[in-house]
Amino acid sequence: MADDTVLPIPNLSLPQHLFTLINPSLGHLHDVARKSLLEGIKADNMAPYYRALTSSSGIDVDPALLESMEKANEEQLKKLDERLAEAQKTEGESEISDALKARANHLTRIGDKDAAVAAQRLALEKTPGLGSRIDITLTLIRIGFFFGDNTLITENLAGAEKLIEEGGDWDRRNRLKVYRGLHAVSIRQFKLGGELLLDALSTFTATELISYNDFVALAVISNTLTLPRVDLKKKLIASPEVISVLPELPVLEDLLRNLYDCHYAKFFVALATLEQTYLLPSRLLSPHTRYYVREMRILAYAQLLESYRSVTLESLGGAFGVSVDYIDRELSRFIANGRLHCTIDKVHGIVETTRPSIKTAQYEKVVKQGDVLLNSLQRLSKVLY
Repeated sequence: MADDTVLPIPNLSLPQHLFTLINPSLGHLHDVARKSLLEGIKADNMAPYYRALTSSSGIDVDPALLESMEKANEEQLKKLDERLAEAQKTEGESEISDALKARANHLTRIGDKDAAVAAQRLALEKTPGLGSRIDITLTLIRIGFFFGDNTLITENLAGAEKLIEEGGDWDRRNRLKVYRGLHAVSIRQFKLGGELLLDALSTFTATELISYNDFVALAVISNTLTLPRVDLKKKLIASPEVISVLPELPVLEDLLRNLYDCHYAKFFVALATLEQTYLLPSRLLSPHTRYYVREMRILAYAQLLESYRSVTLESLGGAFGVSVDYIDRELSRFIANGRLHCTIDKVHGIVETTRPSIKTAQYEKVVKQGDVLLNSLQRLSKVLY
């Protein structure tokens, strides 16, 4: 295998199909997901993965299919073991490394997690080339994504960063940005993830991890939440990469443009559509759907209120296309939690903005940090004396 060849293993579309199948609320997608999952399993003879599927996945295990795939796996593994034994006896370090990588990639392809991780680590240990070592580490990260193993992902992200710093090439550096960005989004670090994905937007090549359209969609979703409004136009709306994909993702175009253009009623409709059609069905984003939708609502409320000293609840409700009671409940909750800087005058039905003083905020920060320092010193004095 050439150093610059990146194999799309394991097949990362399969966990998404499985997620769809085990989610009762996505029943309208079950038939397509079941078919795609089985086709992917058959294509790569994924006997270990197929065996691990439970009845909750909506798939009845076919004993004949399982037996045929296991037989094919055994035959292929036997050939790879023979090739490795031959290389160890008569050939050099490079040939042994290639044989180890081939064996590890086979185990990765068929979804045998424990054996694949062990084989990839052995190949990493025995492989001399820096580029190949980075590729193996990235494969271990993909195994982590496939099985939802966050420990495996974080360990190998750190390892990949260390190897990249030793002299990784431009392509592998950019691939790692996508891997790091995807992981950051998966653990709700939308700001870091958005920055990394945006940085890789014009140089994206990591199709073994995520499709280009899904990558752009993820970049738009994360950065719409975290970028200042002035940067939405420059970095997203006017980006050639985003422009080329947005027509295929109309709900994201509606979300982005309506937020930027302050069409808040249309923005709320786009946000609700995004929640049902993209966030909830996504294995990666589903756990963060409530958080994301809430934060986007807060962002829109804050953006509108920033332009006014006071505004009526009726006007706010009209702007967002919701009732006065709804906007009252929403704002009350976010004000109480300190997320919006305004007050509600229920008698006159007015919302008045209260922009916090920068000096006051700095003073409170100093006081809070001073209290922490004094408490630490008191605990230290008890230990010393």
